[in-house]
Amino acid sequence: MIAVDSSTVIAYIQGNSGPDVDLFESALDSNQIVLPPCVIPEVFCDLGLPSLHRALLTALPLLELKEGFWQRAAQSRGQVLSRKLKACLADTLIAQCCIDHDLVLIQRDGDFRPFAQYCGLKLA
Repeated sequence: MIAVDSSTVIAYIQGNSGPDVDLFESALDSNQIVLPPCVIPEVFCDLGLPSLHRALLTALPLLELKEGFWQRAAQSRGQVLSRKLKACLADTLIAQCCIDHDLVLIQRDGDFRPFAQYCGLKLA
């Protein structure tokens, strides 16, 4: 299984290309995609999201939050912020879901690099 960030999902929906979109499509075709729960509100907040894409995402399995998730997320965010690096809350929650489940995250931007460097997140 492999997780995907909203940045890649949005790029896919918009018809953009790139290695992340290719990996997402391949994992999607082989039923290997799981979503960190925070991806849903990040993507679904686009009120113009086509119903086809809404249905696709709704059908994907969501990662469960493990006991102690919120405390570990706070610890991970603190690790990143203490180094004066960016750690928005949504990215923190997505990263922690992947860390807890030992999953690789498909992503498009560099916002997750500090979580990989200091918290053990695996990036595609």
